Amino acid sequence: MRNIRINLAFDGSRYSGWQRLGDDNNTIQGKLEELLSKMTGEKTNVIGCSRTDKGVHARPYVCNFFTESNMTIDEMEEYMNRYLPDDIVAYNLGEVDDRYHSRYNAKSKLYRYTIDNNKYQDVFTRRYTSHVAETLDLRLMQEAASYLIGNQDFAAFTTMKSKKKSTIKTIMDIKITEKDNYIYIDYEGDGFLHNMIRIITGTLIRVGKKELSPKDIKNILEAKDRSIAGPMIEAKGLCLLEVRY
Repeated sequence: MRNIRINLAFDGSRYSGWQRLGDDNNTIQGKLEELLSKMTGEKTNVIGCSRTDKGVHARPYVCNFFTESNMTIDEMEEYMNRYLPDDIVAYNLGEVDDRYHSRYNAKSKLYRYTIDNNKYQDVFTRRYTSHVAETLDLRLMQEAASYLIGNQDFAAFTTMKSKKKSTIKTIMDIKITEKDNYIYIDYEGDGFLHNMIRIITGTLIRVGKKELSPKDIKNILEAKDRSIAGPMIEAKGLCLLEVRY
């Protein structure tokens, strides 16, 4: 049995996220498993590095699958890119150790949220950015972000319903930069709860608009109350940039 690692780049605009959901085949995992099953003649399960929400993008997304196929790596890569939809690309395929697991072996993930901060939305980037016309105070946003660094309970920043799953995660770094009226918020963490980055971003935007103070972030964390955090911003501005192993 061979264990094959794949890097994917995908535009998530028209997909229901990564994870296969019942009979809904309009997911990245569903499209990939259908194609690999045809390619190998085997029922294929693809292991993903992360669950990405509906509309979220990735470059690269890392995944792996097991197969008994004798196809070469080059043949697999050529086949996949011939038949994948044109908004999904597979590259850097490689054979890895049997114990390799795309999710469990990941040490951290780097996501970027991009805000178009121009007065009017750029029509050419609208599928990959969220438009905020108001002036945002980056200094206040950076101060607010500092309260989110570390191993903490992020119960206030998730829509996760299960009470059995832990809401404790570690954020190693949040960097907020600006160039040509685009604001980039880069998050590095050991993992992220359902909708966590989008809710944190929505909250930081409220700080940037001076609707919240930076110290309010600390109070929101301590209260563990989703209702007092900011709104969940739209998915299209979020992209998985890197998975670190």
